[in-house]
Amino acid sequence: MERNARITDCRRTDVTNLAGRVISQASVQGVLGSVRSVPETGETPTSERDALAEVLGYQRAALIRKLDGVSEEDARRTPTASSLSLLGIVKHSAVWERRWFQVAVAGRRFPGEWPENRGGGPDQTFELVDGDTVESVIAHYREQVAESLRVVEAVDLDAPCAWSGMAHVNVRWIVLHMIEETARHAGHADIIRETIDGSRGV
Repeated sequence: MERNARITDCRRTDVTNLAGRVISQASVQGVLGSVRSVPETGETPTSERDALAEVLGYQRAALIRKLDGVSEEDARRTPTASSLSLLGIVKHSAVWERRWFQVAVAGRRFPGEWPENRGGGPDQTFELVDGDTVESVIAHYREQVAESLRVVEAVDLDAPCAWSGMAHVNVRWIVLHMIEETARHAGHADIIRETIDGSRGV
């Protein structure tokens, strides 16, 4: 019961969007909040930053909610033709939140991590270890998302990425790419969850 309470805690009343502005549950519900695909009357975003925040927040929320009510065993299951599990997808998504925003956008370096260390193969970030739990993986994902917000808040969307390897693209491209990738993985998670227990949609 405590674990599920922590999972649903992602649906907070007030959170911060990409612009750093606190928004209410009645409007966008933020980074890990609303899963509504169509806004209510008068709730459409009024700026590019708000629009990006709403769409990325929708995808992040949809991804996390695929783990809502799932047992530790089912979270690790790979019931489809792919090698993906629900927990592995969220763990992978946390890794790339960190890489795209903290490394690429902010130019931070983490010794021994990407891009210095590119070993392990393309699927390494999906791999789970004994200590990974639904609670711990979701908590880590939320931490990385919160830091992503702080990074984007401090820069202009037109600004180039600070990491030299991505200096040819701007912050806007990174945010759009994360919308694309998070939506893709939320779709993967939706199929896996339906295969496990028949649950469908967001």
